[in-house]
This record gives sequence, C-alpha cells and structure tokens, in this order.
Amino acid sequence: MRLLRRKRSRKESQNLETIDLKPGERLDDLQRNGYRIIQDPEKFCFGMDAVLLSGFASAPEGGRVLDLGTGTGIIPILMAAKTKASELIGLEIQQDSADMAHRSVLLNDLQDRVKIVQGDIKEAGNIFDAASFDVVTSNPPYMIGGHGLKNPDAPKAIARHEVMCDLEDVVKAAAKCLKSGGKFYMVHRPFRLTEIMTIMHEYKVEPKRMQLVYPFVDKEPSMVLIEGSRGGKSRITVEKPLIIYESPGKYTPEIYDIYGY
Repeated sequence: MRLLRRKRSRKESQNLETIDLKPGERLDDLQRNGYRIIQDPEKFCFGMDAVLLSGFASAPEGGRVLDLGTGTGIIPILMAAKTKASELIGLEIQQDSADMAHRSVLLNDLQDRVKIVQGDIKEAGNIFDAASFDVVTSNPPYMIGGHGLKNPDAPKAIARHEVMCDLEDVVKAAAKCLKSGGKFYMVHRPFRLTEIMTIMHEYKVEPKRMQLVYPFVDKEPSMVLIEGSRGGKSRITVEKPLIIYESPGKYTPEIYDIYGY
C-alpha cells in the first residue's frame, strides 16, 4: 500500500530537526497517531504482513510487549498507537535496522514507552528476565535456511531467510520471555503451518487462534496469523478468512480498516 505524505505539525518538525536521515533513508507516514518511520528501501522495508500482525495482536493496558526481530521497529510503533501497553521493546540483531528503529522512536516521541535493543533472538532468554512479558510478537524470516543466496549477510536476506535464526529459535525465545498465560502473536507462511503448530506445542505455547490471509477470494492463502498462549490448553479457534483485494488494486474494507484509512 502506498504511504501518503502529509503536512507536519510543529512538534513533528521540531523532532525532525534533531533526527538525521542517512543517505538512502526516507520517512513514511504510518497513518496512525501521526507516526512516521525511517526506512531504507535498499536494505529492507516493512510489508503488509507486519501491519496485519499489528492488527491481529492485542496487549493489555499497562502490559509489557516484546517484538522479536523488530527490523525498523514497525510493530512496536504500530502497537504503541493501537494499545495502552506501558512498555514495548523491539529486539533486532542488525545494527543498521536497530539504529533506524531507535531514531523512529525518537522521531515519534515514544521513548517513554518504546525501546529498541540490539541483540540476538537466540539470546533473548538471557537479555530479558524470564516470564517478564505479557505479549510477544514476531514477523520472523519465512524461508528455510540461506541455501542459494548470493549474499546471506545482506539485510534483505537476513530478514527473509532463516540465516540468523529459525522458527524454533523464535518460539523458544517467546516461551522463555512470556508470563504464564501470556500471548504470542506471529505471522508466517501457510506452507509451514504443520511445523509451526508442532513447535509451539513442544514449547508449551499452545495455538489458540488462527486466521488465514488470502490475496483474493479465489486464491490460495499467502499468510497465516496465529496466536498462542503460554501454558494454554489444547483448543484453537479458526477465524474467518481475511481477504486482501476485492479486485486488482482495490483493497477490501477489512484491510482499509487495519491500515487506519
């Protein structure tokens, strides 16, 4: 979806004066609470999957939220707009992405609620106290391994392929960080659904809610949104399908609502 430009408020202009954009970076309007985000198209930009995950997830008032593999901070920023969580932390291994995320937090004057930590998902259980979060979210790499990648160290490769972490690493970290009864929200690809369910069950993050996302009503699903509960009982609700397009170039009302239009 195209991100729109708008007139800046005086406060935003003052914040922008203290935030330096590096070569190749741009500012995009998130259409939520006037928030914007710094991105570099040559490295990685967030996609619809991150926005849909922020719409699918929820957080209790005063709760703590951890986003694993936060990239440029899109999910914590959108969740800050949507919820009354008191603290939202984004964990990101890539220094450049973590730096962009931190500057976006400052740009939006969210530093009292949102924090960016540079670190490895596999070390999340050591970086944060065990069982200290009400909610964990993740939009992890979808593709298995880095086989065939020309440059597995490139930011886009790390974001899309399981180069630095895999699905089990993500679920294991969520299990360690979640309180009993805490919620785990993830967006992934349907072709890995059996693996997702198996690993979540293994780490006692029981799948509780699932929604398949279809590009068009007559096409196969392209994404799955899933909610798990730490220590929950074995029972899952499958929500009605979420359709992205009514026709080529025209989103469904549900998508416009999630985007905030």
